[in-house]
This record gives sequence, structure tokens and C-alpha cells, in this order.
Amino acid sequence: MARLRRSTPGTGGYTRHRAGTGFSYRGANGRRITNATTLERLRGLVVPPAWTDVWIAADAQAHIQATGVDDAGRTQYIYHPQWRARRDAEKYERALSFAEALPALRRQVSRDLRPAGTAGTTARGRANGDAAGRRRTLAAAVRLMDRAALRIGGSEHTGQLEAFGATTLQRRHVDVHAPHVHLVFRGKSGSEWDVTVKDPDLADFFGGIPATPRTAPAVAYPIMSGRRREWKGVTAADVNDYLTDLAGLEFTAKDFRTWQGTVAAARSLARSHRAGVTSPEAVKIAVQAAADLLHNTPTVARESYVDPRVVDLFERGRVMDLDRQPDRALLHLLTGTDQPDRN
Repeated sequence: MARLRRSTPGTGGYTRHRAGTGFSYRGANGRRITNATTLERLRGLVVPPAWTDVWIAADAQAHIQATGVDDAGRTQYIYHPQWRARRDAEKYERALSFAEALPALRRQVSRDLRPAGTAGTTARGRANGDAAGRRRTLAAAVRLMDRAALRIGGSEHTGQLEAFGATTLQRRHVDVHAPHVHLVFRGKSGSEWDVTVKDPDLADFFGGIPATPRTAPAVAYPIMSGRRREWKGVTAADVNDYLTDLAGLEFTAKDFRTWQGTVAAARSLARSHRAGVTSPEAVKIAVQAAADLLHNTPTVARESYVDPRVVDLFERGRVMDLDRQPDRALLHLLTGTDQPDRN
């Protein structure tokens, strides 16, 4: 297997240009590419036609093969298959470590999500109250990701795309009927979310957030600005730092969705195994289960959120134990280790 080499997008390489109903390609010297072998490789990358400012590496073994700008103005990347496979393997191994840390993480989130006592009116009391309120808000964002599989949200997913996640939800998206929290919003890629979570702690948290203004952050905490009470949201970076602090390892919100997608697929495969449904139908059903939970397409779910090992094990007759707590059962299936069935 040829060794990959690091590439720097925009350096050397080729560029793509509109030519009639198709595209032409030019080298770094500006000359049009006519070599059949080179053209075959460039076209074989299947760079989406809608991408603009397309750059393609000259080296077929470059770790980044191509970049371009999508309709939303975001730079997108096409990686070498070997690089993608290596990164995916690292991602799923990290998800296993994340799953092992989940029970302790969830216990701390539960503690942080419950309201602290009255902080008092002194400067120190207000500072302590602000810190406790902020930590409670971070815990609420994590609980949303854990219980409802929300993305973390970020400024790049608001504005023209009107896409929201745990940290960018607005008050108009949340309806509380304790102990239930009902969320209706548009997520990434235009996916429509309509989910209800039964969670007394979350219901209590959102019940304390003013209903107006309706476009203000829903996941927020009060701070005192002089004599005036204001509400402050948290960012994706804040939540990722909180996760790392709780777990003691550098995890991010995406690790939640990677693990959640794999759990959903593995549970579906176990049910299919019990019912006598075989591959490929069982795999198709499992991937759809992950896609439904994550609000992704089946293609994205299969490529980015379902650990391929659960499919390989299913095809060899091994599935997770449906009678056990799902996270523990899947960890046992993938690692052979056993842990107590508790959250």
C-alpha cells in the first residue's frame, strides 16, 4: 500500500472550470489538462458539480485530494480513501472510550442540572450564582444531546441556513409540559426535528427560562448586569470544554452522535437477528434506524456514524444482548469487556 503524503490545499495542483455543460481542468501553470490518464483521475474524484473554487491535488497519494466551496459558502474536503479509513478507525475507537466514560459523565451532568440554592446578593454570591447557572446550562445542553441526539449547534449553522442545535435553540423551539420537553426546529441540512423528551430535570430547567423574546437563546442562564437581569447563552466550544472536564479526556459533542448512531444500528441488528432477518435487509433496516435517530440520510449515517464492526459481527452471527443496558451491551460486544449495567 502506497504511503500517503500531506497536502496543502491551494498549493500547486489543478483547478476546475466550467466548460459548456461540463468542466475543464487546468494545471498550476494555467494550461488546460488534456492527458487522458490525468483527466480520468480528476473526474474519478467525483467532485460535486455545485462546488466552486475547486482545487485538486496533483499527487494521487495526497491525504487531501480536493477542496471546494459548497452552496452555503463552506469549504468542503475530499480525502484519500486510506486517510478516511484511518481517521474513521480512530473515531470509532474514541467512541468506545467515550462510552466507557458515559456513566460517570451522566451522573455528574445530573448533579449539575439540578438547581443550586440561592446565591445571595453580594458580589461573591452573584459570581458563584453565575458560575452555577452557567454549569447548569452546559449540563442542559449535554442532556439534550444525550437524550435527543441533537447536534451541538454553532453560529455557522444559523443565519441563512436557519439550522439549530443544542446551544443555538431559541425559545420558540421549546415547549414544556412537565415532565416532558417538546422540541420543534430545523436542523442541519434542512432536517425537521419534532422530538419529545421525558426528563423532569430538563423540564425544570426550561421552565425557568422566560418565554420571550421568542428568538432569544433557550439554553441560557441569568446574569446580573448592574441591577438588570440578563440571559446569556453558551457556545459549542463551551460545551466541548465541559465534556472534556467531566470525562478527563478530550471528547466532543460529535462523539455522542457517533456512539448513538452505532447503538441504534446495533440494537436494530440484534432485533433482526432475533426475528431471523438476514443481511442485506437487516443492515438496511439498521442504517435507517441510525439515520432516523440522528436526522441524517442513510448514506451519511452508514459512512459517518455506524461503526462497521457491528455489521461485520452481525454477519458472523454475533449481536448485542437486548436484555442489557444498551451502552454496556454494545461495549461488551465490541470489546469483550464487561461493566455493570448502570448509567
